[in-house]
Amino acid sequence: MNKVRVTICGKEYALKTEESASYYIALAKKVENTIDQMTTQSDSVTVQSAAVLAALSAFDDAQKANESIDNIRTQIKEYVDEACRARAERDDAVKEAETLKARIKELENELNIEKMKKTIDEAGGAKAAAKK
Repeated sequence: MNKVRVTICGKEYALKTEESASYYIALAKKVENTIDQMTTQSDSVTVQSAAVLAALSAFDDAQKANESIDNIRTQIKEYVDEACRARAERDDAVKEAETLKARIKELENELNIEKMKKTIDEAGGAKAAAKK
């Protein structure tokens, strides 16, 4: 656990965090810059009002980022599902190709057997004709 001290708009804050000190110091500078921009743009905006507006803006950004992340997760899930379906279709096609190859071999063997029978029959007919 890291202890970090940051100063925002002249007020010091002590933090305990798992993050590095430099991370929170950079965040504090961003917060202070945002508040400074808001207070310098309008004399009617107090530091407190600017802090609230900065918080709203930060939460808005975070909410939109989370929604974007959720959309990306949904898209990734759809891509993964599609890839799984494609893989299953490919596996089925490979199995079908193997089955068809085996059937072709069977048919080739049957054809060769028929050719051999025909050759034997022709040879037998030729011997019988020669005996006469």
